[in-house]
Amino acid sequence: MSGAADDDGPEGLPEEQSEGLPEGQKGERIAKWLARAGIASRRDAEKLIAEGKVALNGRRVEAPATFVAEGDTVTVGGKPVAAAQRSRLFRYHKPPGLVTTHRDPEGRRTVFEELPEGLPRLISVGRLDLNSEGLLLLTNDGALSRKLELPDNAWIRRYRARVHGRVDERALAALAHGVTVEGVAYGPIEAGLDSRQGTNAWLTVSLREGKNREVRRVLQHLGLTVTRLIRTAYGPFQLGTLPRGAVEEVNAKFMREQLGLDAPPRIRRGVELAAEAKQKGAPKPEGVQRSRPARPPRARNASEPLRRPWGAVVQGPEAADQPEGPRRRGPRKPR
Repeated sequence: MSGAADDDGPEGLPEEQSEGLPEGQKGERIAKWLARAGIASRRDAEKLIAEGKVALNGRRVEAPATFVAEGDTVTVGGKPVAAAQRSRLFRYHKPPGLVTTHRDPEGRRTVFEELPEGLPRLISVGRLDLNSEGLLLLTNDGALSRKLELPDNAWIRRYRARVHGRVDERALAALAHGVTVEGVAYGPIEAGLDSRQGTNAWLTVSLREGKNREVRRVLQHLGLTVTRLIRTAYGPFQLGTLPRGAVEEVNAKFMREQLGLDAPPRIRRGVELAAEAKQKGAPKPEGVQRSRPARPPRARNASEPLRRPWGAVVQGPEAADQPEGPRRRGPRKPR
């Protein structure tokens, strides 16, 4: 992951630096604009400005607190710079055996080496373990990735886990109150039994934190060994019937709706301020209107297994290993 990618910002996100500017003057700081365009990281872009190598509409930029508006021309070293691409989000069905990184020091195959050609440079939203599979979100925008990972979203990460061992449904239900494993405190987890055959079983597990190897460690704490782990949902984004190894772009309108980017600017900014205040432990700013993304339906109580989303079964040769999904009913007979 390049430094530039870390400093990206999704198109349409409010620019806090624009506050206090004269009416009608909008844009983003030139250092961030350059980072989004892939020229350099934000810090390195500021160095280029200090060295006098950056010009805006033919005039040398003197300070990083310079804003680029739509239609402006930016040059670095006398060469024009194209504006950054719009923010894009992709669903990827990660196969097991791939590392979620761009380069692996151990020489293992990575997610990004297996992606189809013709895609922009992408980074992942969170990670999936080497042996985990299923839905992995990818984006060309570092700030969008961080926004999707914010705990304030409280989005459900839903998994299907095949386990070996004796399943205690009471112990699963108790996870709704949280659990501490080897000194690590995990928040509420909803877990339900889908099917059982001998000492093997399929569970549906839903959580909101997504700490490192959380599902595996918590189930191991209950005496269960995870032999397969498939992520089927990340908030409103579903794996569905996406084939293993396939990539599909998320509809831009749907993405903006789920992130609240189509809300009025004041509400968008208020939600971001509330998220920042929560991370710092400060009280929520007065007058902030919260607008949470839509959440998948939850079980009526902790002991009732969550319903698996229709179409979340993995496709391909491994499909035979999946538990049978809900049956469709035929048309009713006329009375």
